[in-house]
Amino acid sequence: MKQPTLTTTDFAKRRAVLMRRIGPGGVAILATAPETIRNQDVHHPYRPNSDFYYLTGFAEPDAVAVLVPGREAGAYSLFCRPRDPQAELWQGRRAGVEGALAEFGADAAYPLAELDIILPKLLETAHRLYYALGTNPSFDSRVLGWLNQLRTKVRAGVQVPREIHALDDLIHEQRLRKQTAELKLMRQAADISVAAHRRAMRMCQPGLWEYQIEAELLHEFMRCGALSPAYPSIVGGGANACILHYRDNNQRLRDGELLLIDAGAEYQYYAADITRTFPTNGRFSSEQRILYELVLAAQTAAIAEVKPGNPWDAPHQAAVAVLAEGLRRLGLLQGTLAEVIAQETYKRYFMHKTGHWLGMDVHDVGNYKRDGVWRCFEPGMVLTVEPGLYIAASSPVDARWWNIGIRIEDDVVVTRTGCEVLTEAAPKTVAAIEAEMAR
Repeated sequence: MKQPTLTTTDFAKRRAVLMRRIGPGGVAILATAPETIRNQDVHHPYRPNSDFYYLTGFAEPDAVAVLVPGREAGAYSLFCRPRDPQAELWQGRRAGVEGALAEFGADAAYPLAELDIILPKLLETAHRLYYALGTNPSFDSRVLGWLNQLRTKVRAGVQVPREIHALDDLIHEQRLRKQTAELKLMRQAADISVAAHRRAMRMCQPGLWEYQIEAELLHEFMRCGALSPAYPSIVGGGANACILHYRDNNQRLRDGELLLIDAGAEYQYYAADITRTFPTNGRFSSEQRILYELVLAAQTAAIAEVKPGNPWDAPHQAAVAVLAEGLRRLGLLQGTLAEVIAQETYKRYFMHKTGHWLGMDVHDVGNYKRDGVWRCFEPGMVLTVEPGLYIAASSPVDARWWNIGIRIEDDVVVTRTGCEVLTEAAPKTVAAIEAEMAR
């Protein structure tokens, strides 16, 4: 089966949309992420800046994209590393200036060493500069240097951009609504992640180490074509499931405890994000089952609120109402439902929001409010829905509830009529989980 991918046409359409918003007289500058050292002379695996890749499809380090709408010599310029046979022998192939033109759709391409010569000239006719100040401090100083260089030439008739606009605001608003080609990639990331979670369920048993389960996840990711997780995987057994961002993954799994796995694959720079919680021995205890089904009911109520026109906060409020009533009914919280919600006593056991935007970044870009008001869902937006309960051993309840940490998370895309759960195939009912683990 042919795997989905983006084409140079897809990236060109994205640039065209952005340049229409910038308009004549504007210049946009965007640098990719720098390489970072892991230790001594070893680098971390390189990943480009998401905004940069979104517009260019160019995944090499040391690159700068410049957009000048309406420029006769070409609206899209790409500065990159030149071809270097000796360097490529050691570090791998470079696209070079030739590849930037032939493979990545640049109208003009230059060696990165010429950036300080050519970039100021591109700014000389600009009224507005679009740039994301603060995201790359070392590059910020270069941009300010170019502007100061132009200021020294004002008497010679050279103009300096009169306005500086936040480029990331424009790109992030564009990235928030996924197009058809993007959704295909996100479905692929979701399918791979579902397969990994199912594998983890089948392999799990008391006595294994958390990192051994993590290894099963990574194996499935890479076997299916996702070369990296979208974020460090959380594999927390027992009390560790009550630590929201637990990442040590170095404890042994014990019989009778729950295992919480929050893990997702990154496929062609698009993320999946799934959480499933299940018993290490394949059978829920009565307390585990009660709380698990409460969280599942909260998630079901939250997903039902994901539809066009509903405010961002609607799924969270729905989940809170279900969890608060359930905890009150079990005697884990005191007071009326209205009191529990108004006083936020439920936050002792459910302390986070019910989701976040999802896309190229696992906590993807896009504003949640506009002018202080929750924005409404629109078709093409993708989010996670992830209520949870975390009852640590220090909780003021009967000890039979202690060290039960549960989160259930799915990836949801807003459609014209409601929503689609991209990760629905990952087992999440008690019966489905127990059956999967019995395999």
